[in-house]
Order: sequence, then C-alpha cells, then structure tokens
Amino acid sequence: MADLVAEAQERTKGYLPTIQAALDAQRAAGAGTAPPLIADATVYNGKVRDVYSPACAPRHVVLCATGRQSAFDRALAVVPFKGSVLNQVSAWWFAETRSITPNHVVAAPLPDCVVAKKCRAFPIEFVVRGYITGSTSTSMWTHYKGGARVYCGIELPDGLEKNAKLAKPLCTPTTKDVEHDVPISPADIVASGRMTQAEWDHCSATALAVFARGQAVAASRGLILVDTKYEFGVDDDGTILLIDEVQTPDSSRYWLAASYEARVAAKQEPENIDKEFLRLWYRERCDPYKDAVIPDAPDDLVCELSRRYILLFELITGQRFDFAAAAAKTDRAAVMAAALAKLA
Repeated sequence: MADLVAEAQERTKGYLPTIQAALDAQRAAGAGTAPPLIADATVYNGKVRDVYSPACAPRHVVLCATGRQSAFDRALAVVPFKGSVLNQVSAWWFAETRSITPNHVVAAPLPDCVVAKKCRAFPIEFVVRGYITGSTSTSMWTHYKGGARVYCGIELPDGLEKNAKLAKPLCTPTTKDVEHDVPISPADIVASGRMTQAEWDHCSATALAVFARGQAVAASRGLILVDTKYEFGVDDDGTILLIDEVQTPDSSRYWLAASYEARVAAKQEPENIDKEFLRLWYRERCDPYKDAVIPDAPDDLVCELSRRYILLFELITGQRFDFAAAAAKTDRAAVMAAALAKLA
C-alpha cells in the first residue's frame, strides 16, 4: 500500500503546473458574473456549494460544488478543480455505499454538479470519529484537552492522547446552525424535537455502517479514514436517504497509513492529505476565529491543497482525474437543461 501512495504522490506532483495555470486563469478572470446555470430557479449559496431549486423539477435540487475553501466559519481561498473533485468523490462513495443505504443522487450531468432528490434534511450532522484528534472548537480533542470527559453524551476514559485510535468508532453529532455548529447528545436531539428516537437510531447506525465501509476501502488504498460527517434527509415518500456529500476531502480527515504509528510514537502529527494542514497553517499565524483580518493563503499552499484533493480522488477511486473534463468550456446551462428535462 505504501508503494501505491508513493506512486500517486509523485504522479500528482506533476500536476502542479496545470493547477498553477488554472489558479492564474481564475485570478485573471476575476469575480465576474457567470451566466445562470438554471434560468428559472431559486439559488442558495452555501459555504462551498450552490444549491438550485429548479421550477421545472420541483421534487429535485441541483447541488454544485465550488472551489471555495471554508474553515473556522469563514472563507479562506478558492481552490482550482476542488468542485469537480468533491462532486466526483461523493458520486463514487454514493455508488459504493448504495448497498448500505439509499441516497439522494439522480444524475451527475456536469463534473461539479449533481441532480438530487429534494429532501427534508435533519438539522444534525452525524460526525463519526475513529480517532481522537482535531483543532477546531467542535473537535473531540479540543474538548478532551480542556478537561471534558463526556462528549456528545459519550463518556470518555482518562489517558487518551491526541491522534490515538478510539476503541471503536463513535457517532458524535453536532447541530447544523447558521453561524456555528455545536456538539449535541442524542438525548438532546430527541428532546429538542430535531429527530425522533427511531430516526436517530436509524441514521446513527447507518452512519457507522457507511464509515466502516469507508475505513475498509481507505485501508486498501493505504489510507486511514479518521473521521467524517454525514447528513440524512427524508424524501417525499418518507424514505430516509443519505444526502449532501460522502467522505470527501472537505467532510473527512484522511491520514497516510504507512507512517501513522511511527509518527504518533514520535509525538508528531500524522501525515494527512486533507485540509487539516491548511487549518494548521492559519492557526500558526493568526487566530482565525477572532482576528478580523487574516493572511491570504499563498499560491503554493492553494496549489498543494488542490493537488491533495486530486490525490485523494485518485487513491480512493482508482481513476485518473480528468482535467480536460473539469476545465471544458461546455454550454453548462444546456447540459443541465437536458438533464432536468428528463425529470419532467
């Protein structure tokens, strides 16, 4: 497995000139107004995704992943090819886990966009953790380091160290709030009316099962799926579906398996290929939660982040990233109109 990762590392380093060129073109184009993807639709612009509710397909939504990079509840950068990677990694995992749970995917007509069933989303993120780690205010390690021994209603033993493997994966939910997510216990989820007990039981068990599949696949690719978050919703037929994204570089933490034990034994951070290194870069230079102005991420950092997204895509799927398709100047609106017409 170490050879598999090493080969992919070297191959994707060769992509850096292409990524830099895309970043330069992105900067030269500026923030001009792009033509609407769907003419008659309401649009919600999230931290990373743009969500369209098309009038011609009222039972569906279109989710378009962008290159916007978000952490610490703020925008940090725009990363070339990120939208296509996120969408295609999710599409691969949705297909891989369909035997475990149905999901909302209907079609993926563009590299960065998916047509999905419209669902009533539960206002909860199902965060599953296989290791105790993290640097954000909601992470298990942040709470544990501060003295907490009960996290999301789960009792934790004394003596845990950062980046250690937990005895078993834990489902540690957070609220989905506009400003800031907050850890919450299952009992409080039910008591607050966010979900019924049956809904919680079903979704948490499904989240753990999908995570187990993810960890097994990751291990076969020389990776450790450390933690991730899932979302669930209910469609018009009352079926609970896996929605949003699955085990992407944005929603997940991945470490390199070959060096994990040695680095942890040496009290070093595990080698990662997710956005944690970007979080650490900012934490070393500012307080990203409190400072009004924070430094711009340099080009080499943004390009490296793009490379890591692509690296993870290639390792997980076993496919080569299609730069031509991601950058193709197609008539996006026409492609999307054709896809939505099939649903009418």
